[in-house]
Amino acid sequence: MTDDRLYHVDGELVPASEATVSVDDRGFRYGDAAFETLRAYGGTVFAWDRHLERLDRTCEALSLAHGLSADDLRRRIDETLAANDLADAYVRLSITRGVQPGKLTPHPEVDPTVVVYVKPLPRGGLEGEPVWNDPAAVETVETRRIPDDAVPAAAKTHNYLNGILARAELGDNADEALIRDLEGAIAEGATSNLFFVRDGELYTPTTDGPVLPGITRELVLECARVAEIPVHEGNYEVADVHAADEAFLTNRTWELRPIAALDGESIGGGSVTDRLARLYDERVERTCYD
Repeated sequence: MTDDRLYHVDGELVPASEATVSVDDRGFRYGDAAFETLRAYGGTVFAWDRHLERLDRTCEALSLAHGLSADDLRRRIDETLAANDLADAYVRLSITRGVQPGKLTPHPEVDPTVVVYVKPLPRGGLEGEPVWNDPAAVETVETRRIPDDAVPAAAKTHNYLNGILARAELGDNADEALIRDLEGAIAEGATSNLFFVRDGELYTPTTDGPVLPGITRELVLECARVAEIPVHEGNYEVADVHAADEAFLTNRTWELRPIAALDGESIGGGSVTDRLARLYDERVERTCYD
């Protein structure tokens, strides 16, 4: 791996210290961009097809016709991993609407800005190590999730102000913010999906509300169904999580991360969390390392 990592910017590999985009780029001006956070395990980009489908949905929601093929995008990712000699890595792929005249209304003709950057992560799978050091301390915040009718929750865009405001409320020892919708029901973490367990059954907020449908969330639900763990997707209150036997967060980087405490009240992981984490690791191992 190079001392100065190489990023892929508009078709060229450049040192990270020299990687730039225009100040007139709409991704910078307005957050007018789509992105995906991925993980590479053993040189394999895990769940690439699912990420590609979600990226397509985001671009459709933004009316961002970037004109790039799936093979082109995957080639840029593979080139970036190879150039940095990384097999196990965090990968972020961003597509902005590019440089356009300084007007809010986007032009339909797009010359997109495409950026891939990577950083090393520990091995995953059965022999892997978690990215996080400890279970998460989570706090419920006053910032509410933007309604789906205002900004589609399923669109993964550069505009992360909602999550930033939520994280800004956290105390010094908290790892994640728990955000509710306007009616007070639990939505998600600032960068994560939430699960909790009661009486051996798994619960998670429905994506019918303002919840980003995480890829890791989707895979965990599949693992639960394979393991015949009863699954419930619905509308829940913070009190439901406080009363849970176990709780954990999911995102692409953390995978499954137990919640040590919510608002100072202990919860922790447990047998269901451990079983799902094992099944997830087995899937990564089987897909990427075997």
